[in-house]
Amino acid sequence: MRPTGARDWSLRLARAEDAGAMAALVGAGSRGTADYARLIRKGRSLVAHGGETLAGLLVAEPFSRELHIWELAVAAEHRSRGVGSGLVRAAQIDGRNMGTRALTLTTDRHDGAAFYTRLGFEEVTALDAHPRLAGELANEVDDGLPADRRCAMICFLD
Repeated sequence: MRPTGARDWSLRLARAEDAGAMAALVGAGSRGTADYARLIRKGRSLVAHGGETLAGLLVAEPFSRELHIWELAVAAEHRSRGVGSGLVRAAQIDGRNMGTRALTLTTDRHDGAAFYTRLGFEEVTALDAHPRLAGELANEVDDGLPADRRCAMICFLD
């Protein structure tokens, strides 16, 4: 029997051979295997495994002195086990180690923002000071996501 609070998953940097499983975990409408492989080559994407099964992923890409989280996903059977927060914390540590100033992302204001706020992120309200993030939000709206539900967030790595 596993002690209460024990972690039953591990994480590591994503490898080229993970790209197909990452696309399968996220499912229809996600990036394709080639897109994941391209982002994995940038060296900042992480995967979590529960045994031999892909439990979660965090896809990130450096932009100047920021690390942008493109995607965070956790398999349904591994949710509420700390996988998502563990992946974000690992990205924060990685960012600090590589001299990154901040982590950034876009998310659903109602369904995702509270999760990221608990991990030290805050909503970017001055988008004119962050044109890259403003552009990402505009792209999401162009892709059909409702503008009033989307927000950009940042976590400064002091």
